Amino acid sequence: MDKYDVIIIGAGAAGLIAAGRAGELGAKVLVLEKMERAGRKLLITGKGRCNVTNEAPISEFMKHIFPNPRALKHAFNNFFNKDIVSILQSHGVGTEVERGGRIFPVSDKSADVVNALVKYACRKNVTISYHEKVEEIVTENQQIKGVITSKNGQKHEYQCKSVIICTGGKSYPATGSDGDGYKLAKTLGHTVSTVLPALVPVETEGNVAPELQGLSLKNVNASIWIDGKKANEEFGEMLFTHFGVSGPIILTLSRFIVQELHKGKKPELSVDLKPALDDQQLDNRLQRDLNEHGKKQVENIFKEWLPSKMIPVFLSILAIDSAKLCNQVTSAERKKIRLLMKDFRFKITGNRSFKEAIITSGGINTSEIDFKTMESKVVKSLFFAGEVIDFDADTGGYNLQIAWSTGYLAGESCVKF
Repeated sequence: MDKYDVIIIGAGAAGLIAAGRAGELGAKVLVLEKMERAGRKLLITGKGRCNVTNEAPISEFMKHIFPNPRALKHAFNNFFNKDIVSILQSHGVGTEVERGGRIFPVSDKSADVVNALVKYACRKNVTISYHEKVEEIVTENQQIKGVITSKNGQKHEYQCKSVIICTGGKSYPATGSDGDGYKLAKTLGHTVSTVLPALVPVETEGNVAPELQGLSLKNVNASIWIDGKKANEEFGEMLFTHFGVSGPIILTLSRFIVQELHKGKKPELSVDLKPALDDQQLDNRLQRDLNEHGKKQVENIFKEWLPSKMIPVFLSILAIDSAKLCNQVTSAERKKIRLLMKDFRFKITGNRSFKEAIITSGGINTSEIDFKTMESKVVKSLFFAGEVIDFDADTGGYNLQIAWSTGYLAGESCVKF
């Protein structure tokens, strides 16, 4: 029977950094990956460019992480954005800072990040076994003893002193993150908070969004309304799709939307197309433009106000004849135009599945983990790192930094243990 100091389940972001750190400290490390290669999900992050981390300070990170960001303070203090950048640079991957403090590899290739992490681990004498699925974690008196795996139809048992579960969540299951880690943790007595898609596009009622498919709006304000009350809002860019809406601000709001849908609520999306103008300022502009271009057809003046793709949709909703002259627009019609620009509303009917979710909300209950070490409070010498834990964050490199920091700390702690 093969014996190791540390066995890591999953060769993703958290698993590779944990393996490298444990190997660096002299441990004999085995990484078990059920897919055919390492970092499958890493390869598609940041649209294939890999948003490695963010240059923001820890205090700013905390504002973008849910539901219990302060639990990560020790992990962040131990290993943070400059540290992962340093490891990548030492393995030939330069980085650069882009809009919003987002850090990407200079090459714009996520494969370079994955390859660097594999090098980091392998140079520390870490063994990585592919196509090997962990079927069971073996314990005795709530103490880790080893794991049982299957590979090519054959069962294999390994002995080890520690196990780190780095299996990811349930988002993008085709990359291997299909919830295996939750099942393994549950069999050992851990509880798992409700698992839902996060950073995911949402579906809307009716044909308006599909008619606007492909249209991207910038500098708009999107707010979510529940039971007639504004519950959340974001400013920035969004995108219309064949099923509803997506884009940065929708993805950020989606965590809240999905949770409300899960509760049985019926959220509505209100888009303010002119957030820089209050009602009176917008009305003054509409009135001025209509007066100055009285002989023009309404359809033409709308080109001054909205993207061309949106004009026929607006005119249809407003029931205004496109050939109507501007000087024939009534004050009541002008009011309808203003209200629709300030409150372009959609009923949200659902969200896309885990197949399209960037991240998972929910996971291993944080109350069952010692965040000074990432060790389980339920089973001795069992550790967790990355998305399998009940943390999720906004886009911008925050989620990957959680994986780096918790993985590094787990790799360090299991050897010191």
